[in-house]
Amino acid sequence: MSAVLLDAQPVPPGASLPARAEGWLGHAIEVPAAALVVGEVVVLLAGVIMRYVFDRPLPWADELASILFLWLANLGAAVALRRGTHMRTTALVSRWSPRAQAWAEALAIAAPCLLLVILIGPMTTYARDQWVVQTPALSWPDTFRAAAVPVGGALMIAIGLLRLARLGVGDLVGVTLSIAALAGVLYLGADWLQGIGNWNLLIFFALLLGTGVLLGVPIAFCFGLATVAFLLCVTSTPLEVVSGRYDEGMSSLILLAVPLFILLGHLVEMTGMAKAMVDFLASLLGHVRGGLNYVLLGAMLLVSGISGAKTADMAAVAPVLLPEMKKRGNHEGELIALLAASGAMAETIPPSLVLITIGSVAGISIAALFTGGILPGVVLAVLLAMLARWRSAEVADGLKRAPMKVVGRTFLVALPALALPVLIRTAVVEGVATATEVSTIGIAYAVVAGLFIYRRFNWRRLYPMLVDTAALSGAILFIIGTATGMSWALTQSGFSHSLAHLMTSVPGGKYGFLLVSIAVFIVLGSVLEGIPAMVLFAPLLFPVAKAIGLHEVHYAMVVILAMGIGLFAPPFGLGYYAACTIGRVHPDVAVRRIWPYLGALLVGLLIVAFVPWLSIGLLS
Repeated sequence: MSAVLLDAQPVPPGASLPARAEGWLGHAIEVPAAALVVGEVVVLLAGVIMRYVFDRPLPWADELASILFLWLANLGAAVALRRGTHMRTTALVSRWSPRAQAWAEALAIAAPCLLLVILIGPMTTYARDQWVVQTPALSWPDTFRAAAVPVGGALMIAIGLLRLARLGVGDLVGVTLSIAALAGVLYLGADWLQGIGNWNLLIFFALLLGTGVLLGVPIAFCFGLATVAFLLCVTSTPLEVVSGRYDEGMSSLILLAVPLFILLGHLVEMTGMAKAMVDFLASLLGHVRGGLNYVLLGAMLLVSGISGAKTADMAAVAPVLLPEMKKRGNHEGELIALLAASGAMAETIPPSLVLITIGSVAGISIAALFTGGILPGVVLAVLLAMLARWRSAEVADGLKRAPMKVVGRTFLVALPALALPVLIRTAVVEGVATATEVSTIGIAYAVVAGLFIYRRFNWRRLYPMLVDTAALSGAILFIIGTATGMSWALTQSGFSHSLAHLMTSVPGGKYGFLLVSIAVFIVLGSVLEGIPAMVLFAPLLFPVAKAIGLHEVHYAMVVILAMGIGLFAPPFGLGYYAACTIGRVHPDVAVRRIWPYLGALLVGLLIVAFVPWLSIGLLS
């Protein structure tokens, strides 16, 4: 009910002053955010063309892209806050009474405000102190880049305050008293918290963080609040350090690929490239028993290699296939279960955003991850195909094989679309472009294909697509920033050393460590979502894995697939609910049917874990 407070709604005539002001502010943020997405594409694509075609590299291209990127991340985070697209868990809150839900939604607005009000001063100081740092190529003061952090924070505070002004007095008073009571308890208990040593980590990073997540506070802000509370209560660390860690987490050049692959996913759907691939697979396999199940799995493998975002993958494939699959007698719950399982299956198919993220935070070659992720995805796809055929309600009788003329025609139509994932992977592996730059090649290719081959390019959808790209990118990157700050705090506390000792003492050596990691990341993927879990724990666990003899690419595949299973597993997995929303099926309809598919995924994961060649055999 008060979800309206968290979602951007059109401002109706006669709306209150705070509502109208929020609409004006939102528009003022969205326009430059959309322009920054275009700017990133232009700068990076120009860099690739000048280097590879004309052999005249632009030395300032990466630097300018990095400056624009930090502004995009912070303005995008503000857009995401207004639109309610910051990742959050509402499985518990949704079961409460309307009155309790209203309090929880008020908390989900007030908590981000509190964090940003605490940090806006340190953020400003940090940005001002960067004035003495000169950027290498452009020789600009680094404040021009770092100022994005406090500006984004100030905009989010303004949005939050306008939302709070629209709350009822009772909700506002209730949430204020709740936050004040918690702050008082932490202040009075500071001496005790310092006295219990590292056990206080359980208070801040298990109890406080976990409670915030379960109450529906956006996960990024839960990370930030837990970190700030820990530093204020038990350390003397200045909060400017937190601002620096946020900047560091969001500034990795590798992460530039995140908004660009999100935009590419939108373009693939809009131009009809995704539909062309699905139509070709359907003409090839649609006549066999369970054939459309195979088409769905194959389409998810292909589309995943283009968009890099699981929600975009499902949104591109499901509307094309699910209606026909229902006509053939499949239960809608079975279809959603297969769709969700296919989303988990494709987590390692390049250029997955999770691959890019884990490469950034763990220092692993993106090209190696792209190569190593193919076979694990294929193994899971084969197991799901076997299970889907056995459970399929489709009857092959009466289904006619498509004439070769139709197969050939759909293949020719799909050929430009089928070439896109090959182009992306080849450009990275052959060194034509980096993992960051290659998405711009894909975007340019998709635009040309949409305009001149498929002749489907809706210019009216372009601006909303750019804004959506900025919002989703901002939500992802803000999580990475706050999780980087939290990971730093945990490392400074000595937690990483304790964790390393605990994990290496597990019986069974490296295989025991793998099994524990699988269990941990299934839980983390379910509760925290994939990218936050990776950012938070990859820097802690990958050094441990390397120390006990596990190849970093092999370990990456194991934890990514484990996280994917958790992400699509009810009752908490957000990916499962995304699949239900896209398929327009109530979650209760599919919940009993998804477990066999999750079981097949788990079997495939164990095969990948205990057969390292599947992950590293194709590496040169």
